[in-house]
Order: sequence, then C-alpha cells, then structure tokens
Amino acid sequence: MKNIVITALAAACLAIGVASAQPAAQQAWPDRPVQIVQGFGAGGNADTIARVIAAPLSEALGKPVVVEARTGAGGNIASEYVARARPDGYTLGLLTGGHAVSAAVYRNLRFDPVKDFAFISTVSVFPFVVATRADGPIRSMADLIVAARARPGEITFSSVGVGSTQHLTGELLAQMAGIRLAHVPYRGGTQPLTDLLTGRIDLMVDSITVAGGAIRAGSARALGVTSAAAWPGLDAPPVGEGVPGFEVVSWVGLVAPAETPAPIIERLHAELTKVLALPEVQKTLATLGSRASPSTPDAMQSFVAGQIRQWQQVVAEAGIERQ
Repeated sequence: MKNIVITALAAACLAIGVASAQPAAQQAWPDRPVQIVQGFGAGGNADTIARVIAAPLSEALGKPVVVEARTGAGGNIASEYVARARPDGYTLGLLTGGHAVSAAVYRNLRFDPVKDFAFISTVSVFPFVVATRADGPIRSMADLIVAARARPGEITFSSVGVGSTQHLTGELLAQMAGIRLAHVPYRGGTQPLTDLLTGRIDLMVDSITVAGGAIRAGSARALGVTSAAAWPGLDAPPVGEGVPGFEVVSWVGLVAPAETPAPIIERLHAELTKVLALPEVQKTLATLGSRASPSTPDAMQSFVAGQIRQWQQVVAEAGIERQ
C-alpha cells in the first residue's frame, strides 16, 4: 500500500512538473535568434519584405531575427522546410501569393498548404498591373477586349513562368473578359519588360515594382491595376472597371509550423501588428508597391484557403496541366 501511494505521488509530481515546464519554456521564448525563411532570391520582393520586418521584430523580441533564403520550386522548398521544422517559435516562414498558386498547380506537394502551418498574420498586399507599350494601339481595357475578340488567341501577355501568379492572373482576366490571350512565359528578370517595349509581346502582367518605372517614364502604359480600387502611386484605373468583378491582389504573410504553442503565435501576432503600424515600415512597403495589411491568424488562414480555391478554379477552366 505504501509503495502504491509513493508511486502515485511521484506520478502526480511528474505531471505537475511537465505541465509547469511547458509554460515556463514558452515564457522564456525567445532565448536565441529567430529565423524567417523565405523561398526567393536575395533582393527580390519576398526577401526585401522579410528584411523590412525583421529589424523591428528583432528589437521588439529582444533577440536577432534573421532572414534565410531556401530557394527553388517557386517557394515550395522553403514552405516544406518550415512545415517540417520544430514547432518551437524559432523557425518562421514568409509565404507569398505563390503559395496558394502552388497548391492549385502542383499535384503532389510534400506538405499541406493550410494544415501544416500556424498562421500569424498577413504582412502586406499588392496588386499587379496590366501594361502595354505607350505607343501601341491598345490604350485601354476596352481597346484590349475589342482587339482580342477580333484576333482570338493572337494578343500575347508575359508572365514570370507557367503556373506563376502573374500567369494565372492573365488567365483569369481572359476568362472574365470572355477573350483568348496567348501566354508567353519568361524566367523573371527584365526581359519581359524589354520585349514589351520593343513590341515582341503585346502585354505584361507584373508587379508595380517591375513595371512602374517604365510606366512613370512614359515608355509603357498601364491599362489597369488588378486591385479593386486605384492604387496609390500608379495612374491607372482598376481592371474591374472594364471587366466587372475582376480583382487580384497578391500577398505576403508570416507563418510558423503547425502546433507552435498558442502563446508564441499570440506574441508574434501582437509584435508584428505593432511593426506594421510603424510609419517607416509603411513607407518602405509603399515604395515596393505594397501596403501593410495585418490580419488575425484565423483571418489569414481563411484568406489563404480561399485563394487556393480561386486558383484551382482558374487552373481547371484554363486547361493548365497540373504538374
């Protein structure tokens, strides 16, 4: 009987110790550097935005927040790395709109694009611009629709690759406008803009960061911006004025591995929300054609799931072969 009592007391003490140790560990977080993993090259949009938030987050958390690039497969290598990381708050991921596109385009991702992540907050949103050369015959979305209906499948548009967000944005535009466009994929860089300005392609769908300089210089013309309303710093109407209901905004958001403790997610959400309210952060994001857009974790998760459904429909209707 005495042994039974001692054993029971020992088990109870062990349970109390385990229960108290977990909150203590969470309260001590972070006690070492935190990394933000993003999937694109140095100097790109995702890398730049990650660094914009990393510095003030470092100050807020009292430990360094470092940015690490794990490039390849359209960001999927970085996403898989984060999904499989230990859920202790020391490995975070910066997802982009391409995350939802990948879920629609790739058949066999090695992670679940929703269930394998603890969502923290969206960071920023930004539209694309549909542009043509300034001296070309197409001067508005109405002109584009008329020309495309007169020459089905002949008017070309560029993107940064098959299955990219820009590609699917162009396909969605064609679907909603009732026209056929010819897709010309590139591997990114400045070649699409060069080919647009020299007349090799008719249209480009890309970020304001890429196309904005030529538009402001007068060598390219913005037919429309893909946001629901006009976008600050760009003299262009929404595409939706000519194609009712059309809207595409890409995004960047912060996540952690699934099962990261709720107190850590709550702390990260609170600190990131404060960072995104800083005037200097908002100004820097604006220079990138982005707008700070914090959200709740639940709202981000619902948004990403909705984006996946939208792009799955576009892929199916455009007849794009899933990879």
